[in-house]
Parts: sequence; C-alpha cells; structure tokens
Amino acid sequence: MGHYRFSKEYSLPQLFAQLVEQQADGCLHLSGGVVSWFIYLKQGKLLYASNSIDPFGRFDRYLRRLSVQIPSLVSAIRIQVRLLFEAPKLLSNEDSSLCRDYQAINWLVEQRHLNLAQAAILIEELAKEVMESLLSVQEGDYELLTIEHLPVFCQLDLPSLLEFCQSRLRQRQAAGLTASSSRPTSFNPTSPYSLSTLAQQSATAIRPVHQPIAEKETTGLHTLPRSKSSYTIACIDDSPAVLKSINSFLDDENFSVIMINDPVKALMQIIRSKPDLILLDVTMPNLDGYELCSLLRKHPSFRQTPVIMVTSNTGFLDRAKAKLVGASGYLTKPFTQPDLVKMVFKHLT
Repeated sequence: MGHYRFSKEYSLPQLFAQLVEQQADGCLHLSGGVVSWFIYLKQGKLLYASNSIDPFGRFDRYLRRLSVQIPSLVSAIRIQVRLLFEAPKLLSNEDSSLCRDYQAINWLVEQRHLNLAQAAILIEELAKEVMESLLSVQEGDYELLTIEHLPVFCQLDLPSLLEFCQSRLRQRQAAGLTASSSRPTSFNPTSPYSLSTLAQQSATAIRPVHQPIAEKETTGLHTLPRSKSSYTIACIDDSPAVLKSINSFLDDENFSVIMINDPVKALMQIIRSKPDLILLDVTMPNLDGYELCSLLRKHPSFRQTPVIMVTSNTGFLDRAKAKLVGASGYLTKPFTQPDLVKMVFKHLT
C-alpha cells in the first residue's frame, strides 16, 4: 500500500477491511483533531494499538489488573517502566518508530516480567479500549508508515475486534454512556481471555507467537540489581502519622521500612541497620534534618547512601540548603504514593 495520506469523512470498518484484504504491514497513523491513534499491523493482523490520550495512565491501569494474576509484577516494576519510557526525552537506544507503551511491553518481555501469553492478554485488553475510542471518529487524516522489525507478541483479528468494540459501544450508548466516559473492563480470571484458557483462543482472535524471543545485547536500561531481593529504607520523622503513611506506601516485597521517630537516636539506629536509602524529615525537634544529614555525610559508611529530604518547605533557599548538606533529593509534602516510589526507585537505581 506504500506511504500515503488521505483526508475526508471515512468509514473505519471499510478502511480496516481494505487493510485486512491487502495484508498491510506497518503503522497506521490516524489523526482526528488533537488526538492521534497508532495501529500496528502485520499481514493485516493487529499487533498493537495505542493513542495519545494518556497512554501510560491506561497502560498502568491494565498492568495493575494483570498483576493480580502475576504477583512478580510488583509496583516497583511498574514504576520503573514509567520512569524508563514515559519521559519526553527519547532514550538513546529506543526505536522512535514505536510508541512508548509498545516499547514498554517489549522491555517487560525481554526482562522476563511478562511471558508471551501474558503480553498477548495485555495487548488485547488495551486494543479494545483504544479501538473503541477510535470508532467515534468520523473525519481525519491517516497514513500507513512502513516500519521494519516490529516486535510481535500476538496477532489480533481486526474484523472480530471491531465487531466486539462496536457491540460494546452500542451497549454503552444504550445505557446513556458515551465512548469518552467509558472505563476499561477489568481482568477476570474466569474470562475467556484468562491465562488458563488462552491456548484455546489460538484459532480465534488471539494468536500468540510461540517462537522464543531472541537474546539481545544489553540495552543499558537500569534495573534493580537482581542480587538484592529487598531494600532497607530508613524513615526518620517525629510524626507517627507520616511514618505510618510512608510505611503503607512502601508496602511491597522489595522494601523493608525502618521507622524512627527520635532524631537524636536516629544516627545510631541508622549505623546499626545500614539502610540502602534514608528518608529524612527536615523539621524535627532537638536535631533538624539538615543537621542530621550533615552528620551522616561525615560518616564513612553513609557518604554515598541516598538521603531524601522530606518537607513542606518548597523555597529555593530550602533546596539550596539541602544540597549544601549533601542531600540526594527533595520530596515535598504532601506527596502521593507514586511520588514517593518514583523518588525511592530513582535513587536505588
């Protein structure tokens, strides 16, 4: 089909029927106003679908649902994926022809956080939501881009997928809901797309690719060192409520949290426990966080240990003071669980 652009009111089912008939390869890029869609095809089968509406928010929702079936897919891994692929700046070794969430799945499979069957389930659920959002578009531009070396984890039948999305869209509209307000369906272990029955779907919509993925050279992407199964986090704060919140936020098999509410005794407790990272409140009685950080940096065992200052003070002078005493980072209160985990994960890698 080559590379072309066409602008007019068009019928999506007709467009996709043509792509299926001609066994199209590449990325179908559709633009409808401020939103873009990216439909990756191989021999007329759908490999992946995404759009520009918060792709990583959508990706993370489904990844969390899938983690119910895959306990090893912990929050630290999901945060790492976002840190690696969501940033605006392109990584030096990434393929810019692939959307970032597609690259993220490729990385998860390469790192063995997902197998091919699990990747196939994730891709199909994402495709349902993306294609359903596309069905409301009546006018726009599209082009088919030739892309080499597309990663293939499954191949979805486009007519079947469109029929499913049209049916679900009609049901939502009949219930008084619009496509824009629809929410994704959750992963259900008893659904026909669960891990236990995926093999039975090979003759229908999902066709997982069974060839093993070739071993690749080191990508240079950072991962938590595999030699450590747990990281000790020391949290120093005179507020029991803050300590409880941080302990709850870091409730993960990758982390072991030591809660310290007395800054005067904190130094000896840290020396005994030798944490991998220290969260340090700035405003504490008798000994503030800046003084404690300065003392830690003078100890030979903690000159390189990440120390994150936790405070509600956001001024330039406060940040400058934190830097002067050797703090590694600055976390502003109030913070969310993603804020905390991203900061911790950033400095552990």
